[in-house]
Amino acid sequence: MTSPAPLDALMPLLERIATALERAVPPAPPAFDPDAADAFLWGPERRLVPVPEVAHVDMALLTGIDRAREILVENTERFARGLPANNALLWGARGMGKSSLVKAAHADINARRPEGSRPMKLVEIHREDIEALPDLMALLRPDPHRWLVYCDDLSFDADDTSYKSLKTALDGGIEGRPANVLFYATSNRRHLLARDMVENERSTAINPGEAVEEKVSLSDRFGLWLFFHKCSQDEYLAMIDAYVARYGLEVAPERLRAEALEWATTRGSRSGRTAFQYIQDLAGRLGKTLD
Repeated sequence: MTSPAPLDALMPLLERIATALERAVPPAPPAFDPDAADAFLWGPERRLVPVPEVAHVDMALLTGIDRAREILVENTERFARGLPANNALLWGARGMGKSSLVKAAHADINARRPEGSRPMKLVEIHREDIEALPDLMALLRPDPHRWLVYCDDLSFDADDTSYKSLKTALDGGIEGRPANVLFYATSNRRHLLARDMVENERSTAINPGEAVEEKVSLSDRFGLWLFFHKCSQDEYLAMIDAYVARYGLEVAPERLRAEALEWATTRGSRSGRTAFQYIQDLAGRLGKTLD
């Protein structure tokens, strides 16, 4: 019969082994709770991370993109009401409010939703996680909420085949795209691929036409294309005026115009982003906060 003394001696070793095994096995991810927030991030661990507060601008401050704003808000509002709507590709000049418009539309529609109705949820997926988009779609499919999934600055480089995952997710495969999920993407490129990639396909493929069609057909999965052009000087100054009025910044009109134009000239760009960067600088010099 074995004496208890050797077993007692083994207990510390067994406890250390058990502790090591617990550390080696990652903890189970928290259960998916759609009511945890109105916005989420789809992380590399392939789970939804709640975002307590979304950084967005007021819809009224998105000037110079009136037509695109009207179309996108109308499309999103139809989707929120359970009506048919299209996936949307917002493409064009940088800094013109493409991603800001998506977040502003989400906030605006939720603020105006009928009392007692479910809020529309927003999910941001990063470009590098786009291969996991089909898994996200499968997770959201059975949920009763309406889900707006968006990817900011989406584009694909040479030898990148993850665009095929996006095509599959947008088409939905044999099941079809979930009726409660809509996908928005922003990009500087209409076809999401660099021009030299398309030209390379034409020059090296055995069947150039088919090779090019395979890659540029990705943008065809978006039923709605919204183009964002570079803003004019008058549109840029209108953005500045809107921010000044919104934040109550007191500055002489002549000084404001001269400084705003100089700011844009030194950066070689007139855009909504440039306008807000100038406003941040102006508010700081005036000792004002942008609340």
